[in-house]
Parts: sequence; structure tokens; C-alpha cells
Amino acid sequence: MSILAKLKRLLNWSARSAPHIDLNTELYQQLKPFRLPLILVVLMIMLGALGYVIIDDFTLLDAIYQAGITFTTVGFGEISPISPSGRIFTITLIILGFGLFSFSVGILVDVLNKGELLNIIKERQMLYRIARLKNHFVICHHSEITIELSKQFRENHIPFVVIDPREDLVQIAAQYKYPYYVQEDPHTEEALLKSYLSSAKGLITLSENSADNIAQIASTRLYEKEIGLKRPYYIITSATSDSDMTKLKKLGADRVISATKLMAERLRAMSLRPDMENMLEKLLYRKDAPIDMEEIKIPDHSWMRFKKLKEARLRDITNVSIVGIRDANDIFIPMPKGDVLVGTGSKLLVIGTGESIRATKRIIRKKRKPEELKYV
Repeated sequence: MSILAKLKRLLNWSARSAPHIDLNTELYQQLKPFRLPLILVVLMIMLGALGYVIIDDFTLLDAIYQAGITFTTVGFGEISPISPSGRIFTITLIILGFGLFSFSVGILVDVLNKGELLNIIKERQMLYRIARLKNHFVICHHSEITIELSKQFRENHIPFVVIDPREDLVQIAAQYKYPYYVQEDPHTEEALLKSYLSSAKGLITLSENSADNIAQIASTRLYEKEIGLKRPYYIITSATSDSDMTKLKKLGADRVISATKLMAERLRAMSLRPDMENMLEKLLYRKDAPIDMEEIKIPDHSWMRFKKLKEARLRDITNVSIVGIRDANDIFIPMPKGDVLVGTGSKLLVIGTGESIRATKRIIRKKRKPEELKYV
């Protein structure tokens, strides 16, 4: 490794991320009408310079300069005396230059009126901005849930990209403050590439049509295998019926949420245990909550595998409370006792401050028994 590469690595410098689709081909296609005017301009300058060299014996540099100011009709005058034949040639060059200028302006106005060139330039800029994202979420389909979810993501500084095929997505993004967006059908490969899914943390698909959600999950899992992703995407989707929830889970969704069912559960909790629900609202759902809750998976290499919970002493080391454990068979044990064995694929539901939960993750992910256990 070179010294420069080592320095970049030390300072955490990296080359500018490029999108998987840069739209250069589409951009060049829009610029094709300008080729003829450019060729004609160069040809006219060459012919004009050649005419001044032949007619009035100008030097090559003076001839090019005289042809340029004459062709563009800037009005600087003659840099050297010009013969009557040269003046007739100059008038002809001015008329041709004015005609070519009018022709070029007509092409420019026609291209700009179509609007495709400006749209491609704006989309290209957006794709380069999206390519700088890391561990972002891709939200498929604009909806009322997307609007509220985007507010929560912005407040918690979680990067996200919204994908939707509707033509007025630019106006919608401006209205609801979507910082990154892609106007495509979400399940297509082009949409996955433009949203830079390869660097994303997960995907959320919120279509009212279950078929769209099914197609999105299938496309995402296939793309995941195609690029050989080591860590699978975390996919969340919505459903309106129990049968759709079952299908979506079988297809690979990590979480399937029913808005109606979720609202009913919250209302039931509020009705039966209003004080507890208010406490959860203050401690868990607010962005500035002092206490957080998270489910932590036990890695295959963790030193905690096949150990009892009381042997970990997480309460003493990181000051978190284990309020539940989920085994590999998805069986949940609430308020587990210290004698509960932590098996392969288990997940611990812990409550604590954000800092204490991060410390717990570091302890759990260690391959060997941590040194902290010697002092508790």
C-alpha cells in the first residue's frame, strides 16, 4: 500500500461515490441536436479564416481572429485593411453567422421547451447525492404512512430514499420534504440501482396493494443474492389481512405490520392500562427519551452462547435490564430468570439508556469472556 493510500485510510478519505446508473447515455441523447450547430460553427470559422488568408493575405492567427469576431458579429472592426473582395466576403460571413445563430437558438429553445434535458440533469444530480448515503432506508410508495414516517426519520436523522412512479413526485417531495427520491416503479432493477440499495440498511414497502409488496420483497431478496450481500436487508411491509401477512412473511419480510391491527392494539392498551401506555409513550416513543429498548441478537461467535443469563452479569457491567428472551424457534420468554440458557440464535430484549445498550452490544459480540466480569 502506498503512502498516499495509507494517509487516505488514516484520515478516512475516500473517492466520491458514483451511482450505479449515472444517466450519461440519456444526457448525451438529449445533447445530440447540438452536434450539427457546433460542427457548422467550427466549419464556418475554418472557412472564414481560410478566406481571409487567401483574399487579403492575413496571417493564420489574424485570419482566425478576424473570422471569429466577424462570424459572431461582435463589431470590433477590421484588424487590418481589407480589400473590396474581402469586405464582400465579410458581409457574406456575417449573414451566414446570423443565420446559423438563429438556427442554433431555435434548437436550444426546442430542447429546453421539452423539459427532458433539465429533468435528466436534476435527476443525475439527485443520483449522485443518493450515492453518498450509507445505511439508509429505501421507502417504496408515497402514502400517508410515508409522510409520517419521513417526519420521524428526519427528526431522528435517519437517511432515507422514497421511490414512487407517479409523475408529480418532484412536487410531492418538495411539499413533504423528502430529501432523496427516485421516480420509478419500486420493484424494477433500475429503481433498486438508482436508490443505491447496495449500501442500504433496509427497505420499507407500503403499497396498499399486497401484490406490489410481494413483488417488491421478491425483487429485493433476489437483488440481495445477486450482489452477494453478507448481511440481509431488514424488510418491513404492511398488510390488510392475516392471510397477506402470512404470505409476506414467507416471502422474506422481517416485519409485517397491519395499521388497523396496530391501532387496535394501542387503543386496547390505552383502555386497559392507561398509566402504563403513558409511561411507554414518554420513555420509548419520544425521540429525546432517556430510556430505550432494543432486541439484540446473540452472534454465532459470541462468548455468551450456551451460558446462563446470570453468568453474563449484564446488569452489573452495562446497567441494562433483560425483560425478555426469544429463542431460535421464535418462542418468547418474558422476564427470564437467571437460570435461562442462552442458545444459538437467541435474542435478548433489553431496556436501558442508549449508551448502556451500545455497551451491551459490544460485550455480547466479543468472542472471549470480557475482562469486566473479573471485577463484578
